[in-house]
Amino acid sequence: MTRVTLTAFHQQRQIAHGDLSTLLRQIQATTLNDEPVFVFNDQNGKRLDIHVQGDEASALAVYPELESQTSEETVIVKSRGRPKLGVASKEVTLLPRHWDWLATQPGGASATLRRLIEQARKTNEPAENKRRRHERAYQFMYEIAGDFPEYEASLRALFADDEAGFTACIANWPKDIRQYAWQLAFKPDEGK
Repeated sequence: MTRVTLTAFHQQRQIAHGDLSTLLRQIQATTLNDEPVFVFNDQNGKRLDIHVQGDEASALAVYPELESQTSEETVIVKSRGRPKLGVASKEVTLLPRHWDWLATQPGGASATLRRLIEQARKTNEPAENKRRRHERAYQFMYEIAGDFPEYEASLRALFADDEAGFTACIANWPKDIRQYAWQLAFKPDEGK
């Protein structure tokens, strides 16, 4: 299970970063006025509506995916498939000609489908990583930078994968927002 990290902004400054527990501790240790705190999921750039003065349990009730570890009680054991290997039975709908072709492949249908999927993942991985980075940067920018100068030009540069153009467009944005937007847009995914 991947560790979900969050980043919080207050008055256009980054005030906290880390997993949910760390983030809440950092925010609650910060002196805040009546200005809102914006919390973003680092993996997808989406803003989360977390009551920052609340506790971790109330945030997890709304966003269970933020839990840092899966407890044994939350793991669902299914009777079909090969649970010891992490295999779960699913349905695949194919045309008869597809089943006929799969029947002629060495290793059987499941092994052939796994090979084809792995091959497609390797082939498409660079483009998919770039798309994912651009989408998460867009999500963040939409929420926090929509009225900043050069916002639309920065989006054009982002989706053109023009790092230099993007950096030039956001040069006059507040430092923490500029750095976080660049990180979401162009920093390679870790562990992918």
